[in-house]
Amino acid sequence: MKRRDFLKSALTLAALAPLTPLAAKAGADGDKSSDLLSGKGVVRRRYKETAMTVPLLGFGMMRLPRKDPDRPEIDYAVARKMFDRAMAAGCNYFDTAYMYHAGLSEKCAGELLSKYPRDSYYLVSKMPAWFARKEADLEKIFSTQLARCKTDYFDFYMIHSLGEANWKLSQKFRVYEFLAKKKAEGRIRKLGFSFHDAPELLRKIVAAHTWDFAQIQLNYLDWELYRSKEQYEILTKAGIPVIVMEPLRGGALASLNPEATKILEQAAPGQSNASWAFRFAGSLPNVLTILSGMTFPQHLEDNIRTFTDFKPLTDADRKVLDRALIAYRKSLAVPCTACRYCLPCPAGVAIPTIFGAYNQYKISKNKFLFLGSYRTLPEESRASECVECGKCAKHCPQHIDIPKELSKIQEEIDLISGKKKALVTPPDGDLHV
Repeated sequence: MKRRDFLKSALTLAALAPLTPLAAKAGADGDKSSDLLSGKGVVRRRYKETAMTVPLLGFGMMRLPRKDPDRPEIDYAVARKMFDRAMAAGCNYFDTAYMYHAGLSEKCAGELLSKYPRDSYYLVSKMPAWFARKEADLEKIFSTQLARCKTDYFDFYMIHSLGEANWKLSQKFRVYEFLAKKKAEGRIRKLGFSFHDAPELLRKIVAAHTWDFAQIQLNYLDWELYRSKEQYEILTKAGIPVIVMEPLRGGALASLNPEATKILEQAAPGQSNASWAFRFAGSLPNVLTILSGMTFPQHLEDNIRTFTDFKPLTDADRKVLDRALIAYRKSLAVPCTACRYCLPCPAGVAIPTIFGAYNQYKISKNKFLFLGSYRTLPEESRASECVECGKCAKHCPQHIDIPKELSKIQEEIDLISGKKKALVTPPDGDLHV
């Protein structure tokens, strides 16, 4: 085993210690052993049939602590303590990207991780093809990332945010070929992609190239809603390990409504809502690591508790989670269950996906996350393309007036994005724009 792989596979607490197997199943549903490994820190999972192991908890660097929540600048004093605590706990997988914190996230990774031996942590970043105007720009972007991160290689690197449009752009600029060359040069150790689209496109991407891993949105709400189950199964069948993003659905699954929270609390007193979501994702044997965007030290501490003594879900746990999910859905702005009876839409509108993103927004109040998620949809699939034919509403078991809801959502999107000004009612009752 190479020293680099040994250090990364064995990093725990304040020292290096050998790992011992932890027998664990992903429930009694026929899944094979999840191959979890336990030491003194967070549990780890083996990368395929190699000596490399990765912590099941990954440190997402998209939502780092800030001094001013309205500005991208990172609070280095808090971030430094969190990085040190994560490393001490064996959470040595750090995921950043070119545009996170307006480019400051990659710089932060370089500043705060460079004091550690480069072979003691995994550094992850992504190629945003939409920042390129021509194929030659890829080199400039990649070189900038290496310089910001103060490194000469990335352990895991991916084509960022593949949907229909970005996949076409990546093909146009030959992004995979560029990154495969960087991998051959040793600048990239594992090459993959992050994905935001339907399983049909995922199959095409998987078949197009050889991939070392893939990153998808996966949580117990999106398992059916965004067809995460299908995506997971496609990747698993192809032998591609899964990195999980949005395990908490942008924080929504950490702050459930009171009824859902009570169900989980009664089943496991003292455990956070977030821990249930992490256990759901971690119970899947092909999940290599689960990213958590940790803004506050208490987030990190709660996550370390969950992943140090990690307990995969049992069948009884899954039933509890199902009941909590039913209770949670009652509080959604649109009572969509993602049954998909409304599809196919004659106009091509992605109805369940739009409702899911909108429900998340109404709970989290994060308009930037909502707009970002919405804009990953092809323009021809957005709410604005609804022709109000009413076919979808006739098939909806929940009796949702789908055209009306889509129109309402589009109006709110226009308001958020500044395309339309809100009507404000002053004390005298007159309407002013």
